[in-house]
Amino acid sequence: GLTPTDLIFPFFMFIMGVSTFMSLRKFNFEPSKTAVWKIVRRTFLIFVIGLALGWFGQLTRGLASGEPFGVAASHFDTLRILGVLQRLALAYGFAALTAVLVKGKLLPWVVGILLLGYYLILRFGKGFEMSEENIIAVVDKALMGTSHMYKDTTPEGVRIAFEPEGLLSTLPSVAHVLIGFLSGKLIVENKDNHTRVEKLLIWGTILAFSGLLLQYGCPINKKIWSSTFVLTTTGFAAQLLGLLIWIIDIHQKERWSRFFHAFGVNPLIVYVFAGVMANLVANIRLNWQGEIISVKGFIYEVLLRPWAGDYFGSLLYALLFITFCWLFGYILYRKKIYIKL
Repeated sequence: GLTPTDLIFPFFMFIMGVSTFMSLRKFNFEPSKTAVWKIVRRTFLIFVIGLALGWFGQLTRGLASGEPFGVAASHFDTLRILGVLQRLALAYGFAALTAVLVKGKLLPWVVGILLLGYYLILRFGKGFEMSEENIIAVVDKALMGTSHMYKDTTPEGVRIAFEPEGLLSTLPSVAHVLIGFLSGKLIVENKDNHTRVEKLLIWGTILAFSGLLLQYGCPINKKIWSSTFVLTTTGFAAQLLGLLIWIIDIHQKERWSRFFHAFGVNPLIVYVFAGVMANLVANIRLNWQGEIISVKGFIYEVLLRPWAGDYFGSLLYALLFITFCWLFGYILYRKKIYIKL
């Protein structure tokens, strides 16, 4: 299935592909030493930042449970190797290297081969089952071990080692970024905004319709990053990009979008800040009326839930957290501090 929250990650990967095209233009899409070094360096740094964020989460949970700092900081035997930033790093790295090593006209074929090949792997490797026999889990367990993997719950309520940002499911995510890359190429090669909008909407509709049509043989599923998930979400992303060009560039209605500038100019550092703060508020403990409660629990259970209820209180907490992260990004934006890798 597909929910609105499932669109955030793939939309980001799509626009990362668009920005990758813009970034590699200066190298004329040639595999020069400078271009390759930049790709490898950025991939490595994003991956390491993802690992560090995971380590920080383990550290704060350990300290919250009463472990000494040295013990809490040294649980490397259970450190999760993969994650969101690691998925972004690998997808970017392989997609960018493909873009400079393969001729542009062949990239659609690369995308097709990746998506078809991945579907066949899932079809014959129990890839659509939420079980330990799933080929995605099998590969991850063989290469990383269960102690370094995310623990998920099956529909039957059984906890298993299953990595939603697994190594094998990185293959379709590379295709995902490449579709964004090709969309960036479409934007640059068509100077007229009306033409850009028209082509983005047409190709977006073709991709989304293909994904929705093929879901009966290949379910749309974010956890396994299925081929239809790639087609559908990149299609929606292309349509949204076309709509934004129509609103902002053609009709000059851009004032409403200024709120998002704080996120857009520093996406990585704001994401890391959000991850750090989420761990801190979840693991810093307070003594409230004789009860030990986390900062997150205090804000939700004590300040919000009593008058806003379960669902609206949860929504308010999420909005407060997003606003707090936005303020951090806005301060950087106003001071013209742009952190890039």
